[in-house]
Amino acid sequence: MSEEPKSKSLEIGLAIFILLGLIAAFFIWQDAGMRRHGKGRDQTEATSNARQIGLALFEFETEYGEFPSPATRPLVEKDFGTTIDLSGTSSNALFRQLFAVEFTQSEQMFFARTKGFRKSDGLITPGNVLEPGTCGFSYITGLSAKDDPSTPLALTPSSLGTTTFDPKPFDGKAIILQIDNSVRSYKIEKDGRIYDKGQDLLSPKHPIWKGKTPDIRYPE
Repeated sequence: MSEEPKSKSLEIGLAIFILLGLIAAFFIWQDAGMRRHGKGRDQTEATSNARQIGLALFEFETEYGEFPSPATRPLVEKDFGTTIDLSGTSSNALFRQLFAVEFTQSEQMFFARTKGFRKSDGLITPGNVLEPGTCGFSYITGLSAKDDPSTPLALTPSSLGTTTFDPKPFDGKAIILQIDNSVRSYKIEKDGRIYDKGQDLLSPKHPIWKGKTPDIRYPE
């Protein structure tokens, strides 16, 4: 075989190799783009849901003088004679008070696409309201509209049982509903915390808490 055919074969082989590499790179890039797009969509959904939660919480606060708490549970049970189970210490349990007083009939607004949580089946019969795994928001209880307007009220995606956040669901962002019913997006730092004015936002050292530890209730 002459050197010319060999050279052409090498050129063709090299061209095919380069083409295959470009095709693989394209699919990797496309997959990464779809993942970013999906996370952006999930963040938008969680932000919208947080605002809806805020509206229901404010109706409740107007009626009872504070947001749902263990102290408001007996008042709700007395006023409405509800058969919804309001017992427990989770955010699910406290949010169920909103259903008992009929300030919401939608479980969907408590959803955030975070690890271990799913969308509700929509059933709100007494034994099915905010079942475990259907609420993606943690909740800080013991607050009222008299507190600092920028105080966090509901938050996602919490690392359960801690004051840190999981950076994976929303592309490194945490979503925080504040008492003024605004929703802020915070960057999650490498230590899993979010910072405001140089302080961990959920630390009692942050001036917003006036030395008290925020009473964070986590979802079931």
